[in-house]
Amino acid sequence: MEIRYEVTEGIATITLDRPEHRNAFTPTMATEIVAAFDEADADDAVRVVVLTGAGRAFCAGADLGRGGSTFDYETVRDARLRAGGTIAGMPRDLGGVVVLRIAASVKPVIAAVNGPAVGIGASMLLPADVRICGRSARFGYVFTRRGIAPDGASSWFLPRVVGISQAMEWVATGRVFDAAEALAGRLVSRVVPDDELVATARALAAEIVGNTSAVSVALSRRMLWSMLGAESPWDAHRMDTRVIAALGAGPDAAEGVTSFLEKRPAKFTASPSDHLDLVEPWPPVPDDVVPPGT
Repeated sequence: MEIRYEVTEGIATITLDRPEHRNAFTPTMATEIVAAFDEADADDAVRVVVLTGAGRAFCAGADLGRGGSTFDYETVRDARLRAGGTIAGMPRDLGGVVVLRIAASVKPVIAAVNGPAVGIGASMLLPADVRICGRSARFGYVFTRRGIAPDGASSWFLPRVVGISQAMEWVATGRVFDAAEALAGRLVSRVVPDDELVATARALAAEIVGNTSAVSVALSRRMLWSMLGAESPWDAHRMDTRVIAALGAGPDAAEGVTSFLEKRPAKFTASPSDHLDLVEPWPPVPDDVVPPGT
């Protein structure tokens, strides 16, 4: 196993677990991360996912054990097919397989960046809903320094997260930058002492678990991400109207109002998967994607 998966008090923690290799990314790790998010989504007891790394790194990027042929796709064609299937008839970029699976998570995702996050390690952070890092964290979209191009659909995510100018500066230079620059560039929302990182991420996750409706959070996540590509606020208004009408007639809306008026904590009962059909799955899977083993 190259990851660890643990559930405690409604929080699923996915830990990249190759510390002796700085959690370098492999096809096996890709398969295991996807499976972990599948498990988290299928478990109504899981409310939030925390993604982090073991040891002193989050993820140092692709495993470079094959040397100069590391990014020669023909040399890893079979592994890519087994882990990701194809898109447009080609074996999929496994970074993209992971990133798009994280993006499709029903549960909110908090990335706790405990050290270097480089290449796919940096791309993997982008579909997280909240990114927090320790002071020793370093980031790098280093693809241009390796003679390749951005992976993990980061050409879509990164400009939307930090803006096109900041995204191009980091991608064009390929430089590794520190936590302060990541905070200034809005890649992360908080920088905390290294020894407080996991506790900070779990405290935020616990705030979600203890105070919110699971179905409201799940639908809100899907709504916000899906509207990034909408043509008009009318698209959001149309969707808001449909979702609020459905949730407003449900038990959690009644409990939310009643608990507020009675000045007591709410006891929500709806499942995270309830009413997900009100919002189209995001990101939608195009017709030219063929799953592994098909």
